[in-house]
Amino acid sequence: MATLQLAGNDVRTLRFGDQRMLFHVPSTSVFALDPLGAEMVDLFRERGPTGVGEDDIRTRFDGRYPAADVIETLREFLTLRIVGPDAATPVEAKPIVVEELPVSTVVLNVNTGCNLSCTYCYKEDLTTPAAGQRMEFDTAAQAVDLLLEEAAGRDRVNVVFFGGEPLSNMPLIRAVVDFAERRGRETGKVIDFSLTTNATLLTEELVDYFDAHRFGITISMDGPPDLHDRNRRTVGGKGTYDVVAAKAKMLLGRYKSRPIGARVTLTTGVTDVARIHKHLKDEQGFFEVGFSPVTSGDNSFFNLLPDELATVFEGLKELGREYVAAALAGGNTGFGNMHQLMTDLSEGTSKSLPCGAGAGMLAVDRKGDVNLCHRFTGSKMPTFGNVEAGWDKAAVRGFLEEAANRKDPVCSTCWIRKLCAGGCYHEAYSRYADPLKPNHHYCDLMRDWVAFGLESYAAIMAGNPGFFDRHVAPRRAH
Repeated sequence: MATLQLAGNDVRTLRFGDQRMLFHVPSTSVFALDPLGAEMVDLFRERGPTGVGEDDIRTRFDGRYPAADVIETLREFLTLRIVGPDAATPVEAKPIVVEELPVSTVVLNVNTGCNLSCTYCYKEDLTTPAAGQRMEFDTAAQAVDLLLEEAAGRDRVNVVFFGGEPLSNMPLIRAVVDFAERRGRETGKVIDFSLTTNATLLTEELVDYFDAHRFGITISMDGPPDLHDRNRRTVGGKGTYDVVAAKAKMLLGRYKSRPIGARVTLTTGVTDVARIHKHLKDEQGFFEVGFSPVTSGDNSFFNLLPDELATVFEGLKELGREYVAAALAGGNTGFGNMHQLMTDLSEGTSKSLPCGAGAGMLAVDRKGDVNLCHRFTGSKMPTFGNVEAGWDKAAVRGFLEEAANRKDPVCSTCWIRKLCAGGCYHEAYSRYADPLKPNHHYCDLMRDWVAFGLESYAAIMAGNPGFFDRHVAPRRAH
């Protein structure tokens, strides 16, 4: 047997109680290690770059484990390239070639105007309702047709209405829904509709309309009054908690088609995630609450400071512990960030790209220009063609291939690289003026978060594996 080494950059070991686990980085798979497997990993770690030979295996395991078991475990490690004759040397990956763009979602920026003036808003083209630039129906219809054409092999696609405040252009939304449903029938596709709203313009009639068309609805709300009103204000500077809470209560009591989630933006001074989650989930009644920390906004005044970001992640882990306790008892706390992490781990998500921007999703601005995602509409980031003249697939492929093949010494050896893939393009664009630069400013916190997630996943798998079929798989289906 040739001397073998551990593929250190492709292996992460951790412990949950008495159970040792191995996280296989390339496949993002989690394996429970039996005592023999755990001891074999330890042997390879002890020997380091010197490697492990046949005599080392015999010395460590002969008479302690059956020879057939030792051989089988070693064979499994070799198959997964956990160990190998050159495993300590990172494999030079073949360049990724983007051949297909499996588009399934189009985001329509229906109005640049918004009736709120949230102080942390990232939208570069945002303006007041009176000055808002609205998308025309012909542009929206062309975007829907583009989606249906590019998703020819899919049975189901999604149209997302975004802004500004999308409810400020309801005539267009109604017209697009009618058009898309007709085109869906003609092409044999199910069309799902989604929107994110500040809720202030909701009425009972609108809720019933969305219910009839099974919209996926997310409400932007930042928690109790003192936290929500800190940043989410009217154009005149007044807090909006009272009206948003009342509208959300009406929506939650009236809407039946799909679960309603809340999206929370965490900025400097808004870091008490436990209190926010309790308020929105337990007191307001949202099905799920997701948190989005701000670390790279255009106005650095709102960015979370390093100690605040650490506080946020500790709070997320505390919510995660509550999530695990509830999962073991058969329940679900509706903690969106944890639910997404459990989805990725349970499905073995392995990423070369950080998200679906440009691949599974396209964003169309009010002029019909195709953007990488909805965050870039109105920015100085180059667009990728137009829904009328044609979207520039070659340029999109070029961007995605550059993203998938970017060389970075930190990312190339990072054990969460297949779950992170460098992080959000827009966050990098805002912080570094380069959408392809990895977001190194929170790497350590992300690694700690994923390690916590792996331990949580193992705990749930050991104590209530049916949780994933009951709560995680249905969420993905939505």
